[in-house]
Amino acid sequence: MTEPRKVFVSGCYDMLHSGHVAFFKEASRYGDLYVGIGSDATIAALKNRRTVYSERERLYMVKAIRYVKDAYINPGSGMLDFLETLDRVRPDIFVVNSDGGSDLKRQLCRERGIEYIELERTPDAGLEARSTTSLRQGVRSHLPYRIDLAGTWIDQPYVSQHTPGWALTISIEPTEEFMERGGMSTSTRNAARKIWPYELPNYNEEMLARLLFCFENDPENKGHVSGAQDAIGICMSGLNRHYYSGRYWPERIESCHDEEILSWLESHLCLVPMFPRRPGCSVVEGKDVTPSKVRALAEAASACWDAILARDLDAFARAYRASFEAQISMFPAMLQEGVQDYIDRWSPRALAWKMTGAGGGGYLALVVDTIPADPEVIPVKIRRKDTF
Repeated sequence: MTEPRKVFVSGCYDMLHSGHVAFFKEASRYGDLYVGIGSDATIAALKNRRTVYSERERLYMVKAIRYVKDAYINPGSGMLDFLETLDRVRPDIFVVNSDGGSDLKRQLCRERGIEYIELERTPDAGLEARSTTSLRQGVRSHLPYRIDLAGTWIDQPYVSQHTPGWALTISIEPTEEFMERGGMSTSTRNAARKIWPYELPNYNEEMLARLLFCFENDPENKGHVSGAQDAIGICMSGLNRHYYSGRYWPERIESCHDEEILSWLESHLCLVPMFPRRPGCSVVEGKDVTPSKVRALAEAASACWDAILARDLDAFARAYRASFEAQISMFPAMLQEGVQDYIDRWSPRALAWKMTGAGGGGYLALVVDTIPADPEVIPVKIRRKDTF
């Protein structure tokens, strides 16, 4: 009896989907199917991201598919990480998808006397065509955003060296995809996605914030260091304040997870989109950082925290406005062309307002008596400690 021919395929098979199964089914028609699977280390090196499923999980799932005779984790690295597996299996046929083929693979098969076959992506009847890339594009990240409530800029040592003080942040649920360069800490969030593609791990939140801060700010980078309030605002749930005194990382962090306070804050805070910060915009141009102005910023942030904990709306609005006025007195370039038009439009409907982040565009964060019923208004949902 003639031995069945051996067929070999190789890939990552992360986010395993029906397209993979259809591919295995088609490839197995040529003989017994053996699968090489990219290791976690190989995928991290090639794609600069962590896998959704570990190599052990992917091996388990691929082996469970009835069209697969056996599967292995490829011990090699790079685009040809499967070489050792190929020599181990000694297949008669090497099958690839049409978008995974290459002259290098074709030449490799020619040298080893292996038949090389390219297959088109063809879903089974009644199913949609699937690819990991398209699925990734359609999968929404659950990583939070952050809103800075008061004290923004105090987390930069050249500001806090004049007067130490607090920065206040809240971590918010990703109820929508907020604009890039919009003051919602999207650059830090994008850095976080390289470590945790879809959600934060259930781990000590301050340690996650430290890890993200260090990951984003490469010590070899001689340029701007992102403020720690971005990483803290993303990673630490609820309402937080962090105390800065001439250093990049705060001396201490205090958190509020009281449900009544967080619900009260949600009922009086909303966002209005403006426009992304324009390319080439420098919000530090013309800065005027003085001890008296930094002191005003620090005092406003402390007053803001006290007002929120007391659920005193009038005091919150006054402190919120004072914090914003202190910011723009030090960094007038925050008010780029067009920003004042949005402030003039929305200020009659709000008790106080400020720009999120470093300014120059993005969103107005409004303190209101009641959230306006307006399609442009975005309510905020503060992330609770047990929701990730």
